[in-house]
Amino acid sequence: MKLLVALLTLQFCFAGFHIVSRLALNIGVSQVVYPVYRNIIALLLLSPLAYLLEKNQRPPLTIPLLVQFFLLALIGITANQGFYLLGLYYASPTFASAMQNSVPAITFVLASVLGLEEVNITRKDGLAKIIGTIACVGGATIITLYKGLPLLQDQTHQIQGDNFEVDQSSTKNQNWTLGCLYLLGHCLSWAGWMVFQAPVVKKYPAKLTLTSFTCFFGLIQFLIIAAFVETDLEHWKIQSMEELFTILYAGIVASGIVISLQTWCIQKGGPVFVAVFQPMQTILVAVMAALILGDQLYSGGIIGAILIVFGLYLVLWGKTNQKKVNEPSLTRPLLNAEEETKEADATSKDIP
Repeated sequence: MKLLVALLTLQFCFAGFHIVSRLALNIGVSQVVYPVYRNIIALLLLSPLAYLLEKNQRPPLTIPLLVQFFLLALIGITANQGFYLLGLYYASPTFASAMQNSVPAITFVLASVLGLEEVNITRKDGLAKIIGTIACVGGATIITLYKGLPLLQDQTHQIQGDNFEVDQSSTKNQNWTLGCLYLLGHCLSWAGWMVFQAPVVKKYPAKLTLTSFTCFFGLIQFLIIAAFVETDLEHWKIQSMEELFTILYAGIVASGIVISLQTWCIQKGGPVFVAVFQPMQTILVAVMAALILGDQLYSGGIIGAILIVFGLYLVLWGKTNQKKVNEPSLTRPLLNAEEETKEADATSKDIP
């Protein structure tokens, strides 16, 4: 029960981050200032914990390791968060969350290409992973290229006589395809970060320290971008409680609490069980975005989201069954050895 409550809380935190980030962009928070403040807060939260909890786990730092930390930050912080905010600016929180469901499938493709993931098309689990990947890519393609019909009528903005009022959501959606392409770049960056992180963690198993270094280099990279893009000092000032709330939520909840809670959930239930709950985030975001932001739902997005969720479950099912097939193959020699020992003992007892 504790694990289920923790997983539901985790998805609520993720869903809230989509809504809060959209609110931050709506009230005018800079797309560069927002991740800078977020990573500052995350670094202040994670670095003391890393220092205290991983004193005896940290291997010595080397130049190659620092270069790999820098590249991890470039992919997992700068590109990941930058593409996400750009995509969210042109699209909506609902479809940002829907696109994120394709990350496991994209990760599977990258890992397979690099030889880090086993694929056997002669078994059911291998076919399931391939079909699931195709379904996820197809769903993301539908969301990007096909908007479809609106499912909810927006009653907030109507044309009355000669008084034409601009619908802000429709104006925002004029670059829908561009927004989805940015979100696809976000998913690719996220998947690439997870694949690239796997060999780095083996070399440097102190995860909190590794995450702190990643946040640090990501912060440096965003500050370099800000030096060229965001030169207006007024954009760096927090001018309202709403801006302060969005920044604190992004730093404390989305970076601090989520990382800790997700790590605990993976330790208790395993990565597959945690990933199964990912599509619930899309449902929560859709409801929250419709109630809080008044976002419109479109048929193309629903069809694409269903395909992505279906593909996600196929990939996870294939991954789980692959483990079931591989584990008996590892234990069978030991079992056979035990059986042979028992037979030998029984034979020796029969000998006078």
